[in-house]
Amino acid sequence: MKTITLHVNGRSLSAAAEDRTHLADHLREQHGLTGTHLGCEHGVCGACTIELDGAPARSCITFASACDGATIRTIEGFDDDPLMVRLRAAFSREHALQCGYCTPGMLMTARDIVKRLPLADEARIRKELSGNLCRCTGYQGIVRAIASVLAEGAPLLDTPFQKAIHAA
Repeated sequence: MKTITLHVNGRSLSAAAEDRTHLADHLREQHGLTGTHLGCEHGVCGACTIELDGAPARSCITFASACDGATIRTIEGFDDDPLMVRLRAAFSREHALQCGYCTPGMLMTARDIVKRLPLADEARIRKELSGNLCRCTGYQGIVRAIASVLAEGAPLLDTPFQKAIHAA
């Protein structure tokens, strides 16, 4: 067991981690960040999706010890994020959640879709969501929610690359 330091939701956190401990378990058990849900524990369902060094990652198949020094954002770290505020409102408006178990991972993936693919159509949204499973909603509301945020457009574009793509 070794002590690792993670930069989680803007805070530097250190705790002991065994080599075999997955990041999701570490975040939940050592740091009380229970918004990261565990579903399949095989990287298939997407419930455990977090942002690792700026990109979505499955925390159930990522070893915590391999993340020493990494920057991580969990669903709790997006409370004041303007894009996440818009996505949460759209998910509510479009009835994109029922039991809520998949919702944190869905929101993390939805945020990535909106930031990375500002011109995504319904087919592309569905393709991008294929790694996130929901047993309740049938995905219609989730797809509509993401499409509605994409339709709002330009304020999301915060990198030169995204601005150039959107302008084209």
